[in-house]
Amino acid sequence: MEFWHNPRCTKSREALALLRSHGVEPAVREYLKNPPSVDELEAVAKKLRVSSPRDMMRTKETAYTQAGLKDETDAAALYQAMADEPKLIERPILINGPRAAIGRPTEAILNAV
Repeated sequence: MEFWHNPRCTKSREALALLRSHGVEPAVREYLKNPPSVDELEAVAKKLRVSSPRDMMRTKETAYTQAGLKDETDAAALYQAMADEPKLIERPILINGPRAAIGRPTEAILNAV
């Protein structure tokens, strides 16, 4: 299991604590320091079963607005934007084999355990 984590984010810290309270100790990836590639983002999107890469983006981030992504319809451009600016990736994400879950709400992270 891999946990995409931002230690400065309260929700991310809460989700990691929740996993650990259930006896789960995932490999922690600080995705802001070690950003995922476009290929990794696409693979995670499939595991999340999202209809659009936008579903795994932080659309209220200033970087989202500044990049003009609101009207972007090309999925490849959205994946590239997340790879280039990883703070656009919604957090936290747990990846477990063929499954993945975004911890929004925090308890949803358990869907990938």
